[in-house]
Amino acid sequence: MKSLFLFPLALFLAGCNMPGPHFRDLPATRVTVDGSTFGVRVRDELAEAMRINMEYAPRFGPIRGRAARAMALVSGCEVREVRGDQALATGLLDCD
Repeated sequence: MKSLFLFPLALFLAGCNMPGPHFRDLPATRVTVDGSTFGVRVRDELAEAMRINMEYAPRFGPIRGRAARAMALVSGCEVREVRGDQALATGLLDCD
């Protein structure tokens, strides 16, 4: 009975640390900015920063800026806009 509960829980938790569909087959580059560690993936004019460290009650305001800097470091491009939440942010890149 216990295994019937644990199997779906394991599947759910495994999905919590997966990139979005657009970035799924790309390797992540690990970057730390001001104490936040991100796995950053870049494809074309988009970047995704997944926060992979534990932080107590993070707000998206400070995380947004850190995620943007992480995406800029990995892509070499300017980040025009960042959308998302404390765990997963997507950035629009300006690589001109």
